[in-house]
Amino acid sequence: MHAAIHHWSITLLDLGVVQSGLRLRISAGALIAVAVLFVCFLLQLRGASQAARTQAVLGVAGLLPLLIICLVPLITGDVASTNLFPLIPLAHDAAGQVTFGSWNAEGWTLMLGGMFIAGYSTYGFETAICYTGEFRNPRRDTVRAILYSGLLCIAVYSLVPLAFQGHFGLKALLDPAIYDGSGVGIAMAQMVNGGAWISRIIVVMLVLTWVMSVTTAMMGSARTLYQASVDGWFPRYLAHVSARGVPTRALWTNLIFNLFLLLMSDSVAVVALANVGYIIFNFLNLQSGWIHRLDRGRQDRPFRCPTWLLAMGALFGFFNLAFMGVGADLWGRQTLRNGLFFTALIVPIFVYRHYIQDKGRFPGVLATEYGLAGDTMTTGRAAGYWPYATIAVGCLVVWVAHRLSHLPS
Repeated sequence: MHAAIHHWSITLLDLGVVQSGLRLRISAGALIAVAVLFVCFLLQLRGASQAARTQAVLGVAGLLPLLIICLVPLITGDVASTNLFPLIPLAHDAAGQVTFGSWNAEGWTLMLGGMFIAGYSTYGFETAICYTGEFRNPRRDTVRAILYSGLLCIAVYSLVPLAFQGHFGLKALLDPAIYDGSGVGIAMAQMVNGGAWISRIIVVMLVLTWVMSVTTAMMGSARTLYQASVDGWFPRYLAHVSARGVPTRALWTNLIFNLFLLLMSDSVAVVALANVGYIIFNFLNLQSGWIHRLDRGRQDRPFRCPTWLLAMGALFGFFNLAFMGVGADLWGRQTLRNGLFFTALIVPIFVYRHYIQDKGRFPGVLATEYGLAGDTMTTGRAAGYWPYATIAVGCLVVWVAHRLSHLPS
């Protein structure tokens, strides 16, 4: 009965033209995810402060105990060095079984493809600064938010994989139940020598962390949509806020779009496609720091980033593009092409807002803040043509990296 429910689905549309095997369908898992999504949506309608309190409760009840559980093998010494070495990529033998590979072209493609997909979750802590306008003291709280979120992510993404790999080894981690998530609770219970009840409690904690991550993503992306509308990039209707200061229309748009994504049959393919756009967005963010420093070096801001850190961020932005160029297609043929296509859909959206709704002029609030006059930039910008040259170099990096990619046969 359980297996029948788990595998039940109704196909609505075959999306094989986008990626082989991809389809739009209704399934039991999708319906559960939709219910969770609506709960997260309702939590946010009460405002950022209420949502933040809920996030804090979920973090203490779910994330903290799970992190402690993952630390147990490291503290007790139940980590075998043989499970951590050798440090070489994986490959498939003639029979299709996973085995150790080598640092050849396929091995590097595999590693960089892993770096590409990992960026989708690890870089996401930057959403902590989406709430700068809602902080009581932006000058103080913005720095705290991004710093503490970054330190937490470094700890979690370092210690948890180390504990899992060191405790279970490669063979156990290749279990299909680990890959699809159904066996993670049992595996974590084994790390602390727990039984069935401990496993069930851990599953509850995992669900709480899932709700927390979904809520965080929805809060961050809704406020990004809202701010883009205020700045004149997205349609005007997204700039609406409720009496509580919640960007409700952006939240509704986000909800509807995510409901559509939840019906996709391959969540990894969806993440890979979305990550192409996110890596490009992340690259532009990292470059915007030094551009603003050149153009508006004396402008007041909540936190003034050290120049050396701006330079490091700009450099790592190109590394991210290289990861995308080499490893995107590892998650499905033509993932890079399809991701670039969907990313390019932002162009007609901007054209509609800027040239149809705003008649070629940026909003007054943007003109005041960034020195825009009508539809042109004021003269004397120190950055000059360097931003355009940077984008051109970024495109070149992606093209060269993609040419060097060598997908496993």
